Amino acid sequence: VQLQASGGGSVKAGGSLRLSCVVSGTKIDGLAVSWVRQPIGQQHEEVAGISSIGTTKYADSVKGRFTIARDNAENAAHLQMNNVKAEDAGAYYCTLHWGPTTTTGRRVFGRGTLVTVSS
Repeated sequence: VQLQASGGGSVKAGGSLRLSCVVSGTKIDGLAVSWVRQPIGQQHEEVAGISSIGTTKYADSVKGRFTIARDNAENAAHLQMNNVKAEDAGAYYCTLHWGPTTTTGRRVFGRGTLVTVSS
């Protein structure tokens, strides 16, 4: 199973960015997907998750600004980041849970995509 994240880059504070994650090796139908970020020198933080039936949840730090979506036909998930703030900078990882909800502990991580925020 491979998760290929893309869409990272440099964005000005207040701007927008859309991250994408394409999964190969398994179908994401029936599985939950999350985005996890790791600011430089800090711990991982799960910022958004979506269950197999489309129920979403967000970290308080991104509520109202980020939107996670899934496209089972494309076997992909996306993270729309709006009104980006300096504290949103870091490596973003797409993760696939081996179950229908993000509470399923077992999951696989993809390679990250880096987001940098300029003032």
